[in-house]
Amino acid sequence: QVQLVESGGGLVQAGGSLRLSCAASGRTFSSYAMGWFRQAPGKEREFVATISWNNITYYADSAKGRFTISRDNAKNTVYLQMNSLRPEDTAVYYCATRRVGAGSVSARGYDYWGQGTQVTVSS
Repeated sequence: QVQLVESGGGLVQAGGSLRLSCAASGRTFSSYAMGWFRQAPGKEREFVATISWNNITYYADSAKGRFTISRDNAKNTVYLQMNSLRPEDTAVYYCATRRVGAGSVSARGYDYWGQGTQVTVSS
């Protein structure tokens, strides 16, 4: 059974940084794409970033230039480095994985999800 556990969320001031981690277990991590999504109160879940099995990355416009997704296959972990955080980045951040190696910007393209980690950016 695939399990994803996020960590690293918290409260940070605007302009600050956080690094989210997502530890995966239950299958061969290196073969599959990973993604980060977020959901703010009263809003739909939205795409943030994705990384394929061979490290091709893609970002939402809101994340480009500020966030970096990476993976460490030896540790079965995917990261989201978030810099220059803004109050509008406040949300619950979710890690997800697919049954294929290519990334996707659609939440419906992911089969397994973590429980989420709260990120709050104060102004």
